[in-house]
Amino acid sequence: MKLDKHWFTEICEEGGSAFSLKIRGKLHEERTPYQTIAIYETEDFGNLMVIDGFIMLSSRDNFLYHEMMAHPALFTHDRPRRVLIIGGGDCGTLREVLRHAEVEQVWQVEIDERVTRLAETYFPELCEANDDPRAHFHFGDGIQWVRDAAAEHYDVIIVDSTDPIGPAEGLFTEPFYRDCHRALAPGGVLVQQSESPLYHLDIIRGMRRAMAGAGFDDQLTLTFPQCVYPSGWWTATMAGKGRSLTRFREDDAARRPFPTRYYNEATHRAALAQPPFLSEALARE
Repeated sequence: MKLDKHWFTEICEEGGSAFSLKIRGKLHEERTPYQTIAIYETEDFGNLMVIDGFIMLSSRDNFLYHEMMAHPALFTHDRPRRVLIIGGGDCGTLREVLRHAEVEQVWQVEIDERVTRLAETYFPELCEANDDPRAHFHFGDGIQWVRDAAAEHYDVIIVDSTDPIGPAEGLFTEPFYRDCHRALAPGGVLVQQSESPLYHLDIIRGMRRAMAGAGFDDQLTLTFPQCVYPSGWWTATMAGKGRSLTRFREDDAARRPFPTRYYNEATHRAALAQPPFLSEALARE
């Protein structure tokens, strides 16, 4: 991270690159028991949340990430009724999940309550569904929550985590995926953010290997743009329990009764198409 009076810059050492946003000033900063959270006001991207020097989201482009973390997995499942979100403290993914009328209950398990409280203050549009009676919040360890979960309880598990360092490191391991597999009902879907396809192929390959080792029958890595994240290109990796992931409820996605800004049935299909460098790298795994 580099900060001067006018610019916030996140430096990505492994990619040999950096991304900068022009800022008007810092709105808030605090050190929690888990991490340092800062909020900036930018010139053109609205408010910006930064955790431990890494950009988490901006007002302007967060819809790309939140829609792609929620809707592909939910439209891939035949009938998603019970959903678990690990992380996702800014509540944007929760908002997108709750757009699905067939969802009956959503549990959001975020280790750091301050992420949610700051989102309520500085990103209230992401938290507009927090009072939905189907939403349940638990502030604690997501790894332990899944370990303690009843077998075959959830239809979809969404791991909306930070990078695989610090508190989130354990969310990228085979033991965690094994617990997710046990907690998912037959036909269930797991989806997790999986970093940049240009910079982090080793992470993606490691995740897929661990998912397979945990018993998941199919893995599929979706790509989508995300300009505030390193390389500007991001992924989410899905894993299926006793199901294929290449087919989804395309008619339902086309007729969805709620607004989206990026996701539709066409962008879902497009995200399934992998460029040769990515499919070749994953095939070697």
